[in-house]
Amino acid sequence: QVQLVESGGGLVQPGGSLRLSCAASGTNFGSNDMGWYRQAPGKERELVATITSGAVTNYADSVKGRFTISRDNAKNTLYLQMNSLKPEDTAVYYCHAKVRLWSLIRTYWGQGTQVTVSS
Repeated sequence: QVQLVESGGGLVQPGGSLRLSCAASGTNFGSNDMGWYRQAPGKERELVATITSGAVTNYADSVKGRFTISRDNAKNTLYLQMNSLKPEDTAVYYCHAKVRLWSLIRTYWGQGTQVTVSS
């Protein structure tokens, strides 16, 4: 029932910007801790940024100062604003939700959206 759908990926030149969106449904979005992860070919999936239900943010060192995670609870949407993009940012980006169901915590993933940074 919980569904996360990413959008906004594509091809961008180094130094460019891109904004990813994650539309959430089937959950009380405003109560969920959310995050963005990415996975490059041949590499482990890594955390990019997180944002709690209280809007406290955290970033991987590799993206700190360049990326901004935000949420619009009225629209049930998570965003990742990516500026000053580098080729090493190339990866599939995944939306992640930590959902509370009674006293249990369950995690959900979107299908991913490809971000390619190349000249």
